[in-house]
Amino acid sequence: MELMERISLFAPLDAVAVLFWGGAWLLIGMVIERGYRGRESVSVLMKQIRSDWMKEMVTRQPRMFDAQILGTLRQGTTFFASASMISIGGGLALIGNTERLLGVARDLTLDIAPAVVWELKLLAVLLLVTNAFLKFVWSHRLFGYSAVVMAAVPNEPQDPNAYPRAQNAADLSNTAARSFNRGMRSLYFALAGLAWLLGPAPLMLATGATLLMLWRREFASASRMTLLDRTSM
Repeated sequence: MELMERISLFAPLDAVAVLFWGGAWLLIGMVIERGYRGRESVSVLMKQIRSDWMKEMVTRQPRMFDAQILGTLRQGTTFFASASMISIGGGLALIGNTERLLGVARDLTLDIAPAVVWELKLLAVLLLVTNAFLKFVWSHRLFGYSAVVMAAVPNEPQDPNAYPRAQNAADLSNTAARSFNRGMRSLYFALAGLAWLLGPAPLMLATGATLLMLWRREFASASRMTLLDRTSM
């Protein structure tokens, strides 16, 4: 089947829904990472907290507590990377089994469409899951780099390399956290993308709900107010 023939299987509303889905994913990421009209997101506020953490680490003896925190962060990235890989494998297996895929499609909707339509919808979701997997893997690696740099921070606060090294560790940790957050947003929108199996209107509704959820968590949550109180002390 030619590319244009495959595209013709989708309605114009499908194109609108997909553009809204992809555009929302990109836009909310930029807003969260850059802030909105002077309002800092939880992700932005946490960057300063991580820098403060590494400064405190210089004078903390022993530093086992810091190592445990970083180890916990790496475990989180490992969990989500593994979950993403399993999801990718399951999605590809479903795409490869046309009969099962059509059976699922019939259970979800009364619309009878060729298998290629359902395959393309699942592939779109799997693209975001794959992006999430790559972000989690890179985040895991960066947290490892941060751990090595933390170990290289001199024990003496008076050492001229102590605080610069600590800041290097903070920068690596912030980059790792940014990659992890991007992976999480990809998973959120991948889950929203599953609504496309029900049609373009459910996809737009799910995308809107995901946008509202992320906005509330980053800009209107109790955790954000707590961080603002802490940074103002």
